[in-house]
Amino acid sequence: MPESSSLPFAIEVAGLTKRVADATGELTILRDVNFTVHAGATLAIVGASGSGKSTLLGLMAGLDTPSQGTVRINGVDIFALDEDGRAGLRKTELGFVFQSFQLLAHLNALENVMLPLELRGDDAAAEKAAAMLARVGLSSRLRHYPKYLSGGEQQRVALARAFVSQPPLLFADEPTGSLDAATGEAVIRLMFELNQERNSTLVLVTHDPAIAALCKRTITIAAGQLVVP
Repeated sequence: MPESSSLPFAIEVAGLTKRVADATGELTILRDVNFTVHAGATLAIVGASGSGKSTLLGLMAGLDTPSQGTVRINGVDIFALDEDGRAGLRKTELGFVFQSFQLLAHLNALENVMLPLELRGDDAAAEKAAAMLARVGLSSRLRHYPKYLSGGEQQRVALARAFVSQPPLLFADEPTGSLDAATGEAVIRLMFELNQERNSTLVLVTHDPAIAALCKRTITIAAGQLVVP
């Protein structure tokens, strides 16, 4: 499913298949999925619960390994790398926003956002993290720990953490799934604003057609396979 553009591919998914063992023998979660994403694009991956869309996103980020096929990030075959190599690539190339926020409970908001910068050895981590939290409207909550933040505030911290190192790629897995409608709408609006400001590539998994419609392109996964219109 190639895109019509002169821009380079940020992501190439080729023959991606994922099988796991279950009580009946073997379950195929994804089967021979192929598509490309151009740099600077916004892509929504949609499908029913259990269709394999979150598994696909995890494979694209190198958080899991496929049974067959591969993913190239900016031309790099991520499964030709070992786990340390994939972790290094995620550190420099990817931001990830999870449905469940994935904030570290023992770190306050500022420290959570500083973390990816500190892992890169950035001496200005505190200043950059504080500026990013101000950008998402949380300058008064820097020293608050996750348990003292609302769901919407926690997701804004997660957005700040994902964007603070200015990654060229952002993956988001049902980022409003744990939020009420009004808060979720505000978070999505902020995420697209930040993405546009930084001209990054956004890949978003969602079950919400209104959120998918905000992306320039949508692909559908059904029963582990790409649905071709």
